[in-house]
Amino acid sequence: MAEALKTVISQSTECPVCLSTFTDPKILSCSHTFCKTCLDNLLECHGNCQIRCPVCRAVTQVPNQDVDRLQVNLALKSLIEDMEGHPQICTNCKSNDKSHAAAYCQDCGIYLCTSCLNTHSQWKGFIDHEVIAMSEISSGKVSVRKYRKCRKHPKEDEGCFCSSCRRFTCFRCVVMEHTGEGHKVIEGTAYEDKHTKGIEELKSKVDKKQSCFQKYIDFIDEQTKSVDSAKKQCTSDINKAYDDAVRQLTVKRESLVREVKETTEGVKKELESMKTTAQKHINRLATMAEMVTNKIKIPLDMDTLAAHDTLCEELREVFDQKDPDYEQPKKSGIKGKSVMFKRNVGMGELGLGKIVNVVERKVALPTNKTFDEKDVSLPTYNIDNVKKVALPAQYSMNTMVGTPDGRMAVGCHRGGMKIFSSDGQLQQTVLKDVKISGVGFLSDGRCVVIDTSNNITLYTPEYTQLNVVFTTLSRAEGGDSDLTVDDDDLIYVSYMYAKKIQVFSTAGGQAVREIPCNGYRPQQITSYHGSLIISSLDAIRLIDKQGAVQHELNKSGSLLYHVYAAVSQWDTILIAEVKAGEGLVSIDEYTNELRHIRNLVNDYKIENTVIFWHDWCNLQQYRSGEIAFCTLDRLYIFR
Repeated sequence: MAEALKTVISQSTECPVCLSTFTDPKILSCSHTFCKTCLDNLLECHGNCQIRCPVCRAVTQVPNQDVDRLQVNLALKSLIEDMEGHPQICTNCKSNDKSHAAAYCQDCGIYLCTSCLNTHSQWKGFIDHEVIAMSEISSGKVSVRKYRKCRKHPKEDEGCFCSSCRRFTCFRCVVMEHTGEGHKVIEGTAYEDKHTKGIEELKSKVDKKQSCFQKYIDFIDEQTKSVDSAKKQCTSDINKAYDDAVRQLTVKRESLVREVKETTEGVKKELESMKTTAQKHINRLATMAEMVTNKIKIPLDMDTLAAHDTLCEELREVFDQKDPDYEQPKKSGIKGKSVMFKRNVGMGELGLGKIVNVVERKVALPTNKTFDEKDVSLPTYNIDNVKKVALPAQYSMNTMVGTPDGRMAVGCHRGGMKIFSSDGQLQQTVLKDVKISGVGFLSDGRCVVIDTSNNITLYTPEYTQLNVVFTTLSRAEGGDSDLTVDDDDLIYVSYMYAKKIQVFSTAGGQAVREIPCNGYRPQQITSYHGSLIISSLDAIRLIDKQGAVQHELNKSGSLLYHVYAAVSQWDTILIAEVKAGEGLVSIDEYTNELRHIRNLVNDYKIENTVIFWHDWCNLQQYRSGEIAFCTLDRLYIFR
């Protein structure tokens, strides 16, 4: 009976997870006990603050994810300590006075004292049994192969396993309890072999899964390395771009300062010359007056009297000259004071800005002033002094826009963009393979181009393509397109057939919004102080950025007239009117409410070398004041 009790106690001190004697046993809320180390592993596997019991699957909350805070099984811990404090006794001796065990027979499953061990080793049937010394067991070098004893029949081994009941049992229990329907009994060794094989297969799958996740980790490491490499490259590119930008800004600053200096120094020389002339006049008056005054103090003989009369006459001539003309220095002063730096305001500041000539005149600008022409001397344009330039790519002009450095860019639908100076010299050809429909420049000098397939491309100031993708309407969906850029660096694309305008940010992607063009087709589009100027062959419309028409200039829908608009250097609106068939163009200046201010060019004869050339023209103004009018094959510069 005592041996049976020991067997039961020995089985009860084994952890169901590690199958070893409990170490620091902890109780779960379901009353099952496990080693603290096993519970730590289970908690780590679950990855949260709770443990699911491996026996009954009940959930136990672990305070602060610390298994140490779970209750200790004090009774079991005390029992294990008591067992460890007493040496193992011989389980083969029949007497009550048991001796200490000296060895353990793995095949018999019994502990043997020295006497029993000698007897055991002399039996022929036990010669091949595996016998282990207690010193090897206590040192942990060898594990004891334990035999399960039936609790109901302590002398019987649990040599069978009921797979239906999921428990080991002895043969007597099988006969008594596990022979009915629903019970499936197999040999314990067969179950152990199957279980061992299943564990080996599971271990193999675990190894494969570990290998799979290790490859995943290695892949993540590769991606991390690639990200670090990209970060390093991007940082290097940023630093290089910064250095280039600083260099460009330095050059731009020196250019702007030089431009201001040249303009103002010229005006200062004019004023200084006027001042010198006036000072000479003062000195002459003073000298002659002094000479005349001194002559009064001496006797007036005939010679002195004659000299005095002559000096007085000359003094009267000088005195009778007109008073100083303030108009000339006033004009020079206006010319010098009108020099102003206009800083770029928008998404980028790299372009710094530009030097503009601000003329102080009262015009109906966005500030709501009224026009008063007598306040200023406005530039006039001599039709006898027009520069005519034949375009290298004839019959190909599609768009025209001023460049950030004050030149004029002409885009061609056959490919390329020609850049002309204000005196009509072709200075540069860029984007030779790009079939251009519309062009704009951002505040930082980058170039935005929409091609004849309605694809938008972003370029650096040096015309290197940037990797930014825009989603636009195809030509079949939208028809002919044009493009403009506003002060906030938003890109506006108009579609003639779709009768709408899409708005894009420089980041690319989908349009941020759309503007409807109700009742008209937008042929050309120009940004104008928070509004948009739309040219539709026979009409000019000023619309807000929701599509509402604010002002309209309509040529009564006649096919005999076509109109094109541009923004002047003084923020008024220039409109070119082309008389179809006659080859005549007139250019007028309008307020921001499309009220007429004055005529600049009247019925200038254009060479009509192309049929319907007037259906597609462009109007712009150079920063220096010249007006550029472009047909399909020629550029006209009014000076």
